[in-house]
Amino acid sequence: MLIEIDFRDKRPLYEQISGRLEELILCGVISADEALPSVRALAMDLSINPNTIQKAYDALEQRGFCYSVAGRGRFAAAADEVLPAKKQEILDELGKVIDKASKVGFTEEELTGFVHEKLIRGGKV
Repeated sequence: MLIEIDFRDKRPLYEQISGRLEELILCGVISADEALPSVRALAMDLSINPNTIQKAYDALEQRGFCYSVAGRGRFAAAADEVLPAKKQEILDELGKVIDKASKVGFTEEELTGFVHEKLIRGGKV
């Protein structure tokens, strides 16, 4: 599994795990309807408490990134089903950051220049 725990990260472990699984689902590494590792197996793999994995999976399920099948485990949702909500979440966060930036004096040109530069460096333009 492509999950690594950063013990220096200030985020709780369950957030790191759910966040990474979310990324893997969105970019298609974990495909739609693919079984997620069992709580016990992932806990052993990461050497952490199974309750932490359970909490991460519960958070993922609450946000629609996976679903449970009784007696069978958890399965990834289709990326195209969760992508619109994730995009809206990011736009909401970006809106808050833009509001903060405006309050401290950033101009429209500074903000758009920064966004354009980030997109060019990220290879998205």
